[in-house]
Amino acid sequence: MNFWGWFVGGFLVLGLGAAGWQAFQPTPAQTAQGHSMVPPDTSDIPQGAPIANVSLPAELSSGAQMGQRAFEAKCAACHGENAAGQNGVAPPLVNKIYEPNHHSDAAFLNAAQNGVRSHHWNFGNMPPIEGLTKGDVKLIVAYVRELQRANGIN
Repeated sequence: MNFWGWFVGGFLVLGLGAAGWQAFQPTPAQTAQGHSMVPPDTSDIPQGAPIANVSLPAELSSGAQMGQRAFEAKCAACHGENAAGQNGVAPPLVNKIYEPNHHSDAAFLNAAQNGVRSHHWNFGNMPPIEGLTKGDVKLIVAYVRELQRANGIN
């Protein structure tokens, strides 16, 4: 066989291999269903209503109190009062999906600074949040983590 015969044959083998590999990949629906942290079904919750029932801690630390004020100013419009989420708008941050061993504090910082592609919920991508410093986000995370602990999410 000449050079072009080997070239065309190799190209066909690579193409068939790629098509075969792609055929065995799970679909996005299969991937979401197989995820260990599947978001709850929100179809019975009215649009804009809170998604989570959030129990408040008896007392917040001083850092979490400052974080609460920053959260209310920059985050609550989407993530709802006390980070309970809003159906059709944004997810609750008081949810097992956002526990510290799955979404680190740095993940919250990254999301606030750079935005984040939707990957657990179907509310669309989160844009970067203007006007928040790293210090602000750390205080917001302290607030969210205290809410999470008060709701059994460690």
